[in-house]
Amino acid sequence: MRRGVRIGVDVGRARVGVARCDPDGLLATPIETLARDDGTVRAVLAHAEELDATEFVVGLPLSLSGGDTPSTTDARLFADELAAASDRPVRLVDERLSTVTAHRQLQAGGRRAKGSRSVVDQVAAVIILQNALDSERASGRPPGSVVLRTKDPDSGS
Repeated sequence: MRRGVRIGVDVGRARVGVARCDPDGLLATPIETLARDDGTVRAVLAHAEELDATEFVVGLPLSLSGGDTPSTTDARLFADELAAASDRPVRLVDERLSTVTAHRQLQAGGRRAKGSRSVVDQVAAVIILQNALDSERASGRPPGSVVLRTKDPDSGS
């Protein structure tokens, strides 16, 4: 198991859930839910900087059959932006049903769906990251696929 804090990201159209793990990669915990706007990538990068994170783990919402959806495309674009703006690796990992699982966990804990929207995104980010950590621990290989870094049009690099 590789050492280092990782940042888990659940990308949604309105909100982005952010989570982190401990340096040993044992336990994922929530950080916050961000409103999705032009500053969201910068806010995720700021968390990575503050925590000296080694990589990002972005959930890839595939359809149940494994195909792409509009949300899949959106997550890929967000991951591309993150990769272009950071020297840290960005990994895309399958996150099928993470939001459904997050809703169920919150309901089991007595939280009402109406008041839990922002918390759901954090819980989904925790689930994405924890599944990636567990997968790496079981297989001995880093999870998902690495997003190739492209030039950032704003920086000229």
